Amino acid sequence: MPRRAAATTSTSPTTATPTPPPAFPTPALHSRALRMTYRIARGEQGVLTFEPYKSFLLPHWRFRTLALAQASSATLYSAFGHYVRAGDFVGADMARKFVQMGMTRARRYANYRGGRKYARSRAGEGGRVVGEGRVQLAKSEGHEGREEKARASEVFEGVWRWCTGDEGYVALKGAFQAELKAWEREVKRGGKGAEGKVGDESGVTGEEVDGG
Repeated sequence: MPRRAAATTSTSPTTATPTPPPAFPTPALHSRALRMTYRIARGEQGVLTFEPYKSFLLPHWRFRTLALAQASSATLYSAFGHYVRAGDFVGADMARKFVQMGMTRARRYANYRGGRKYARSRAGEGGRVVGEGRVQLAKSEGHEGREEKARASEVFEGVWRWCTGDEGYVALKGAFQAELKAWEREVKRGGKGAEGKVGDESGVTGEEVDGG
């Protein structure tokens, strides 16, 4: 897998001043076994389970207020740029997932009081059953913090769009997908595969973290 991308990230889309960039390690560059356990998956799936990148990035993910969202998105975008420049697709994609989770989680708090989209009870007024013992609640309006969470979501969305459109990121993604296919062919032929389990790519649930 190429370790350097020809293109670099564009100018940061946010005017917030990021915290001094911490040293974001790049272990996937030095371990094919780790790299091949990563899955792009759908949306932000796997963002809270794939280590050690989760531990590198989670402390910088916040969306409780607009100011926190601006600072958080700036720091995560800085991490994204660092990983793209280093040629570490896993790190870049994990940073992208945290940005996307900021967008979707803040939006959910804007749409649902307390951020609770589902309840484990019978459907009440405005709710609908979506599974056994699981009810999707009706969207609420006018609750405290709704407008600020909506604005926080918009901040993350802008950064997310910059990430997904970044030429260096797109190039790294293609190289990673090609390497993964080659690795899977090796495994099918009986060659040595990655050690350990493939990272759990289950969806992010509502009560795992609150981004405070």
